[in-house]
Parts: sequence; C-alpha cells; structure tokens
Amino acid sequence: MILLVASSKDMASLNIAKHIQSHYSFQKKKETFLENPVYSCEVNRKKVIFITLKEELVYAQNLTSFFNDLELVVFISRHSGASGKPTLSVHTPGNLGKAELGGLPRRVSVAPATAMKDALKAMAQFKEEMQLDYAVTYECTHHGPSLDVPTMFAELGSSEKQWNDSKGAEAVAHGAMEAISKFNATSRCNAVLGIGGPHYNERFTRLALKDGVIFGHIIPKYSLSYVDAEILSQCVEKTVEKVEYAVLDWKGIRGENKPRLLETLQEVNLRFKKI
Repeated sequence: MILLVASSKDMASLNIAKHIQSHYSFQKKKETFLENPVYSCEVNRKKVIFITLKEELVYAQNLTSFFNDLELVVFISRHSGASGKPTLSVHTPGNLGKAELGGLPRRVSVAPATAMKDALKAMAQFKEEMQLDYAVTYECTHHGPSLDVPTMFAELGSSEKQWNDSKGAEAVAHGAMEAISKFNATSRCNAVLGIGGPHYNERFTRLALKDGVIFGHIIPKYSLSYVDAEILSQCVEKTVEKVEYAVLDWKGIRGENKPRLLETLQEVNLRFKKI
C-alpha cells in the first residue's frame, strides 16, 4: 500500500491535494483518519490511500504505526525559503544531526531514489508544458519525520505567493502521482549518495534530469560536521535501491572537511566520484 499525505495546516499542501483529487480517481471512503476524510484509489494496480493530518507533516513521526504493509509514503507540502524563490522540489526526510524540526536525531528515512527522480522529471516536464517560472530541484535530506519505510516529500515553494499558485500546485500534484504510479519496491536500479554543495543542489539535479543519475540521500556541505561512518552507512542502507557510489560536489565541500570525508568513505568501503 502507498500512503499519500497532506496537512490541513499547510496552505500549499491543501492546494496540491485539490489538484490530485480533481485529476485522479480518488474515492471517499466511509471511514475517517483522525477525524479527517480518507480517500482511496488504485494506480497501476497499487492501492493508494490519501489522508490529511491536523499537524505539520514534519511531526508525523508516529504515522506508520497506524498502517500495515506500507511500501511508500509521499508527503505533499509547502517549502519555505528566505529567498522566496519559486521552486518545485523533492527530497527524502530525516535528520543527519539534531532533530530541530521533527523526526529523530541522527536518523534518516528510507530514500526512494527512483521515485524521487520520477517526480523530479515530471515536475520539470510540467514546468515546461505549463510555462511556469519555477526552478525544479532536489533538496538535501533534512527535517522530520524519520521513518523506516520509503518516504519522500514533493514540495511547492518558497513563499505564500507560490503556495497559493494553482499552476505550481498542479505541477507538484502530477509529480507526486508520477512517483506513485511508477513506484517499484523491488527496484533493481542503482542509486548514488550525493555529498556536498548547497541545500538545493543544481549539479545533482542536472545529473538526474540530463544523465539519468538517481540520487537517494543528499548530504549538504552545512551538514558535513555530522557525517561519520554510522551516518554514511545509514544513508546507504536506507535507500530502496543499491547505492553504487557517492557523488561528491567537490567545490561544494569545505577544505577542512575533505580529508575526513575521504577517510570515512574509505572506512565504509564506498566508492566515489568527484564532480
């Protein structure tokens, strides 16, 4: 079963949800979840349950305890950024260090790398078709929840103007549903671990969209102080696909972090490529 999750506290989330309900054949069920309606749909012979939480999605740490046999969780959400730059983005949640915004300390969710790339590609396609003035991008692994099932966020940002934008919300809706429709829990594709660079990594995004490289977890340069063998191993093991190697955004890694990072990659026996 696949779980699609919105939040009643999130303007963009509700906007995206409206487009999912209007473009896809979800049917309202008799039961409710935490007093909110439940919708269901079959997508490519997969059962999809669509729910809305009363809390912010980053705090949904106990969500999976309510459901059995979860193959994938997709959160549809706003993205907040000080720049206010219009973005359509995707990422896996979890905390590489402290749990400052939901989730558990030093605990990442399972990254559905192929599903995230499918969402990213769909967002890029709809951006072009709808002539949207948005950046399409990966975000790094950050914020809660920290779940032991494949989990991803599809987000609309970065300010209230975009959260209310119907066309941007529609692009995210199609991206989320593309990830769901193509999801394969036994994917045999190989993925990579991205390390270095900013919160929004344009280099990694280009590699995914142009060269077909599939990123699972992405560790930005500002989180490298948290990285040790345990965190690297967790990012590798908590990826649906086999992680073949790490891609290092070499210029996007501070000089003082480079020697220790290379030693740690060697310690966990993970090959790497510099870009």
